[in-house]
Amino acid sequence: MTDAPEIPVRIRPEIAALPAYRQGKQAAADAFKLSSNENPFDPLPGVLEAVHAASELNRYPDATASRLRARLAERFGVGDDAVHIAAGSVSILAQLILATSGPGDEIVFAWRSFEAYPGLAIVAGATPVQVPLTEDARHDLPAMAAAVTGRTRAIIVCTPNNPTGPIVTQAEFDAFADAVPDDVLIILDEAYAEFVTRPDSVDGLKVLGGEGRANVVVLRTFSKAFGLAGLRVGYAIGHPRILDAARSTSIPLSVTAHAEEAALASLDREEELMQRVRVLAERRDRLAAALRAIGWKIPDAQGNFVWLPAGRETLEIAEAFSAAGLIVRPFAGDGLRISVGEEDSVEKVLWIAASVVKDLPEDHSGRGLA
Repeated sequence: MTDAPEIPVRIRPEIAALPAYRQGKQAAADAFKLSSNENPFDPLPGVLEAVHAASELNRYPDATASRLRARLAERFGVGDDAVHIAAGSVSILAQLILATSGPGDEIVFAWRSFEAYPGLAIVAGATPVQVPLTEDARHDLPAMAAAVTGRTRAIIVCTPNNPTGPIVTQAEFDAFADAVPDDVLIILDEAYAEFVTRPDSVDGLKVLGGEGRANVVVLRTFSKAFGLAGLRVGYAIGHPRILDAARSTSIPLSVTAHAEEAALASLDREEELMQRVRVLAERRDRLAAALRAIGWKIPDAQGNFVWLPAGRETLEIAEAFSAAGLIVRPFAGDGLRISVGEEDSVEKVLWIAASVVKDLPEDHSGRGLA
C-alpha cells in the first residue's frame, strides 16, 4: 500500500484531516440495500409525471422554491419567510452552523448521532462537543444542557436519533429548552418525524406554535418518508431572521425545479404516501420485536431503521450480513444500523442476526434477555 500523495495546495489542516462523508454502501442488483434509510417503495405515478413535466432544463430553478415555501407555510400556519427550502435538511443544518459559528465557538450534540454533525462543525471552524448517549441509546438532555458554555452557539437534537432510533419526548425537550440560554440556537433535526408512533414524542411544529420558542429551528425532509432521496429537498421552519441568516450562507439555486415539483406532487398525494409510512412503521416494530426475541438488545426504534449495538464485533457482523446479500451500515466499534426495507428482506435479516448473536460473549452489551 502506497502513501497518499501530498496535497499540492495549502488546505486548512483540520479539513485535510477530516474524513469525507461516506454514504451507505451501494448494493448489487440481487442484494437488499439497507444502509441508507431510504424508502423502499417506488415513487407514486403522479410524482413521476410531475418530474417528467419539468422539462425546461435550460432554465434556472426558482431560487427560493417559492411555491413549495408557500405550500408549507400554509400547511404549518406560518408566513412564507418562516420557511426555508434547501437541498436536503443537512444542507440547512450546514447553513445554520456557518451562520452561527466560527473559530472559538462550540456546537453541542449527542453522540453517537448523525455522522455529519462533527464534520459540519469543523468545516465552520467551530469545535464539536459530543455528549454521550444514555445506556439505552437516548439523548442525555440534562448533560447536553450542562455542556453549554459561553462559547456555545448551537445545539443539535436529533429525534428520532439516527442511527440508534429513540425519540426525545415533548416533556424532555421542553425542560431542556427552558435550561438553554435564549440566544443559543437549538436545531431540532426531525428527518424521520413521520415514522414516529409514540404519542409522547416531541413535535417540532408544536414547539413553534403559538408564542413558540424563537431560538428553535425545526428541520424536516422529503428524502425519507416521502421517498425523494434522489432529488434532495428538505425544509426548515423557524424565526424568519434566523432563516435569513441561513439563506445568506446557502449555495444559490441548489434546489432543482424537479425537486420542487416532486415535493409539491408528493404533498398532493400525502395520504397515499403516509399509508406506505404506516406499512414501514409496522414492519419496523415487527423487526425490532423479533430481533429482541432472538437475543439482541434493540433500543426503541422510531425511525425507519433499527440499531444493533454490536460493539467491537460491528465490522465482522456487517460482513456476515453483506455475505448474505444484505448491505447494512456499520459504525465501527459501536453498532449496525439496518434500514427497514422490502418485506422480503425481513426474514433474511432475522436469520443472519440470529446466527451472529449466539457467538457474542454472554456479557456483551448488545445481548438482551432472549
